[in-house]
Amino acid sequence: ITKDGKLLYAGRLLERGAQKFGDLPLLIFNDEPISYAELYRRACAFSAVLKQKGLKPRDRVIISFENAPEFYVAYFAVWQAGGVVAPVNTFLKEKELAHIVEDAKPTFIITSADRIELFKKADGPHLPPLLTPEDMPMPDDSFVPDEPIELDEHELAALLYTSGTTGVPKGVMLSSKNIMTNILQGVARLQIDYQERLFGVLPLFHVFAQNVCVWSALFIGATVILVPKIDRRYILSALKHKPTGFFGVPALYGLLCLLKTAPLDTVRFFVSGGDAMPDKIRSYFALLYRRKISNGYGLTETSPVLAFDWEDVAQPTGTIGKPVVGVELEIRNEQGKPLPQGQIGELWVKGDNVMLGYYNAPEETAKVLKDGWFNTGDMMYLSDEGKLIITGRTKDLIINKGINIYPQEIENVIMTHPSVIRAGVIGKHDSDGEVPIAYVQLREPLENSEKILKELCMQQLAPYKVPRQFICQVDELPLTATGKVDKKVLRKQIQ
Repeated sequence: ITKDGKLLYAGRLLERGAQKFGDLPLLIFNDEPISYAELYRRACAFSAVLKQKGLKPRDRVIISFENAPEFYVAYFAVWQAGGVVAPVNTFLKEKELAHIVEDAKPTFIITSADRIELFKKADGPHLPPLLTPEDMPMPDDSFVPDEPIELDEHELAALLYTSGTTGVPKGVMLSSKNIMTNILQGVARLQIDYQERLFGVLPLFHVFAQNVCVWSALFIGATVILVPKIDRRYILSALKHKPTGFFGVPALYGLLCLLKTAPLDTVRFFVSGGDAMPDKIRSYFALLYRRKISNGYGLTETSPVLAFDWEDVAQPTGTIGKPVVGVELEIRNEQGKPLPQGQIGELWVKGDNVMLGYYNAPEETAKVLKDGWFNTGDMMYLSDEGKLIITGRTKDLIINKGINIYPQEIENVIMTHPSVIRAGVIGKHDSDGEVPIAYVQLREPLENSEKILKELCMQQLAPYKVPRQFICQVDELPLTATGKVDKKVLRKQIQ
């Protein structure tokens, strides 16, 4: 909160960090530290370039980098000039990028030199100017930063494109108030401070990584140990800088399990989000490293954090903990009526961290935002302890003869087999209605794999939940940017 009682403008996070934490390292990248003050000066110098080239307040700017200091320079340079940042997924193909460029209509695209051709192929003749790190000056001692141009706290500040479970990417509109509120909510729950060294291995274009490594880290004065990409060589090299906080997705914790002896002794807490944590990974991680992975839960539309399972006790896999401060929630049925505690329904939430809406998509916005309440699309129930237990996505729900089947429960059972690396269960329509079909990625070929996995499921699941078909392969299943099995692709394969 500023002296005049207003919420800090998100665009001032780096300026505030430079004033409060100055010479402390903000980033450690490829073993080189970069201080708060240095990064602030670099961002301000690039911001001056952007304004000189014609960037105006509220203009959108696409940012496309793998994890690197240049992402931060571009991000805060745009905010410093009063622009709107639009970081894009670096795994997107030409068609997806073309849609985002057409939708966002950016004034500039800031990207690495090796990605220029991809953007040109995506939308060559209509592209705005492309800028690269070569356009980012290194300021000398005489450089004096301009005052940042502030937007109203309720105005669009960040445009984050998310494809969700269906359709083309939608632009989630987050305001400065959304962002700052969620920073405070997360920091209050985690109780972290400027002494933290946060392991930044998740891709920065994702809202989870932005919240932790771009927004919250700067607010508390933490150091981000920035890892170029999820690769065991980079991860092991970066771990020597002794992180105290580790944020990841289940697939990343699965990689740590495969490494078996990763040097994690300095880490005080491990948080997982982005997908359901399989029992197999959670229990194996606890066995190897004698540590608990805390489940977190959120969506891009909620900036993203909604809940943490922070208590150091054993919990069922689907437990995502109690909601953060300032979030109201209701579990509702299909008619939108609140359900009693313990009954499964859709989670609706309300709070200052809920998005403004979807960019250029009022109809899509109206489907999920009603009277200030946001429909997460996730199926949950509230436990006797007041904790949220997630059972899966509404769109993933399989209904067989009027009975609900939750794919996450089946996937968790399949994942217990030692030969299984990943599993994705989807619904398929046949003469019996909708039935579960399992796609399974194996570590190595397994003779009679379908029979073995079917017997495993029959031992632990009701007959109607057992997949009618197991499609087993050694080749990698299609994945999203955060390592989730991409069920959108799987559904197309069975049509």
